[in-house]
Amino acid sequence: MGAKVLERFPAGAPRGAWPAEEFAAARRAEGEPAKVVMDLASDAFLVVVPTRDDD
Repeated sequence: MGAKVLERFPAGAPRGAWPAEEFAAARRAEGEPAKVVMDLASDAFLVVVPTRDDD
């Protein structure tokens, strides 16, 4: 299983992960299983949804 990045938010933003969490919550309200992960290499919070390998 992989993941598709829906949006990325800079970790250094004044509100930290809040914009990413709010975006993910809105996607979950629409029925997508979105979650927030931290990408240390790019110093960003990513909102991702799982994908199947055969997609």
